Amino acid sequence: MSLIPSFFGGHRSNIFDSISLDLWDPFEGFPISSTIANTTSSARKTSAFANARIDWKETPQAHIFKVDVPGIKREEVKVEVEEGRILQISGERSREQEEKNDQWHRMERSNGKFLRRFRLPENTKTGEIKAAMENGVLTVTVPKEEKKKPVVKAIDIFG
Repeated sequence: MSLIPSFFGGHRSNIFDSISLDLWDPFEGFPISSTIANTTSSARKTSAFANARIDWKETPQAHIFKVDVPGIKREEVKVEVEEGRILQISGERSREQEEKNDQWHRMERSNGKFLRRFRLPENTKTGEIKAAMENGVLTVTVPKEEKKKPVVKAIDIFG
């Protein structure tokens, strides 16, 4: 782990991390005036949810990804492997339907699409990836290939 602080919104522990394919939002964390925040820009609608928080740990047996996706159904999330080694986790939380007689007092829950991509190490078994969702947390398990122990063959010495 690097001692360099993250300049990319807290998504990476190392700014030179080539594994994570996150997009950097240069305005993340800046205070926005209420007049700008109420605009209907699609970027602002999805910005709060676009970067779903993910933990990635490696055990001796597997790489384990845990994704916070509260309020999203299993059917609304996709886990895919692209180009053999790119793990892609995506989904969408739809905006609640508004009725003509409804009067909103506050709308703070985020909605919109999210997409996260990770380059998997070469020692992964991408054909055996498993995913499960429980209590708003998606867990993706990517098994690792067992390290092959070198075969040592004794050679008899003659003479």
